[in-house]
Amino acid sequence: MSLKSKILLLALLPLILMTAAITLISQRQAHDLSEQEIRIFEENLLASKRTELQNYVSLAMTSIAHIVARYEPGDLQAELEIKRVLHDLTYGADGYFFVYDSDGKNLVHPKQPGLIGQNLIDLRDKNEKFVIRELLQKAADGGGFVRYHWRKPSKDDLEDKLSYVVVIPKLNWMMGTGLYVDDIASEVAKIRHQVDQNIRNTFFTVLTILAGTVIIIILIGVAINVHAGQLADKRLRAIIHKYVQFQVNQRRNFARELHDGINQLMVSVKFRIELARDRLTSDPLSAGENLDKAGDVLNQAIQEVRQISHDLRPSLLDDLGLKAALVSMLDDFAERTGIRNNIRLNLPEHRLPDDIEITLYRIVQEAITNVERHANASEVVVRIWSQDDQIRVEVKDNGIGFAMERQPQNEGIGLSNMRERAEMLGGYFEIRSRPTLGTRLRAMFTLEPVN
Repeated sequence: MSLKSKILLLALLPLILMTAAITLISQRQAHDLSEQEIRIFEENLLASKRTELQNYVSLAMTSIAHIVARYEPGDLQAELEIKRVLHDLTYGADGYFFVYDSDGKNLVHPKQPGLIGQNLIDLRDKNEKFVIRELLQKAADGGGFVRYHWRKPSKDDLEDKLSYVVVIPKLNWMMGTGLYVDDIASEVAKIRHQVDQNIRNTFFTVLTILAGTVIIIILIGVAINVHAGQLADKRLRAIIHKYVQFQVNQRRNFARELHDGINQLMVSVKFRIELARDRLTSDPLSAGENLDKAGDVLNQAIQEVRQISHDLRPSLLDDLGLKAALVSMLDDFAERTGIRNNIRLNLPEHRLPDDIEITLYRIVQEAITNVERHANASEVVVRIWSQDDQIRVEVKDNGIGFAMERQPQNEGIGLSNMRERAEMLGGYFEIRSRPTLGTRLRAMFTLEPVN
């Protein structure tokens, strides 16, 4: 996987994860909220059913109140009249009243007359609930609601039923009525299905939006990568051009120094030697003087060669390493200029790559040369340290500084060449300066991990 693909993936992955997390949390909250609302809806329906049942029972009690008022124990005629009235009180296809005595024997059941006279005290529904016992207990406690399963006349099947029961005064009978709540369950299931469908639709909508967003980001990323690649190629070509130009200038200077310096010196040596040869027999004293002068010029040529060699690559850098080469150069600088130097070197234990070492050396060399020529400083601070697989260099002086917007054009390598040296190695270079506050330059290079 390419670096650009990794960067694009790193940009998309948090978006996808965040969207997924928000979607899941929103779906969970929507589901919980819908379940809460469905429960409230169900409770409201049940509350209306309870109120309706209480009203039915109150109506039935009103219908038999005049009979109960004149009832005396053993009045069979009054009992038959109460049973008849309650038997005839039906409503809807499944609405009726039922009556049981205190022992659990059925006295009134208009929809299931076969149960009349049977003792159902041990009757259980499909959940193993003792239905009649619980109804009798609830009525004895002053009346209340009981939920259980009972056969629904219109369906001839067991359904969930909610009943309200009370005790008929004087007779000690349990009387009540109930409503089947299977319609509530079906209504709740319908609403739940609609809510789940809405949540799924929302989820697919979010997925569609996310997919569109990802596609747009990918297209934008591709466009940016293409543009960045074009800019990088352009910058690389510019760096290569500058590097080639720098090499050409270096070779031109080297050729000029050889031609104007060493070549002239060698010509002078040759002339002195030839002159000494011609006068060797006729004027030995003059021949000796010419040989001495030839030796002096030859020594001068040797020094020129050493200087050129040092400029190309300091021998100390190869023999003793970067630290020793820098310390030697800065000590010579302090001795030559009288400018104090403050050296703080914290280099890695292993040798740095050759290209980084020579670049660090040249940057420091050019920086202190600029301090000597332009800064009018009394102290220069040189720091080199490693941090997080990076090597950093800082050169700072307390000189007169300059305005950045009026940065002078430098001779030789100059500030622009120092910047180009850093950039050619993929490094970073910056310079900061203000009048009377000195100048500070920094460079940074990334090191390859050492195995």
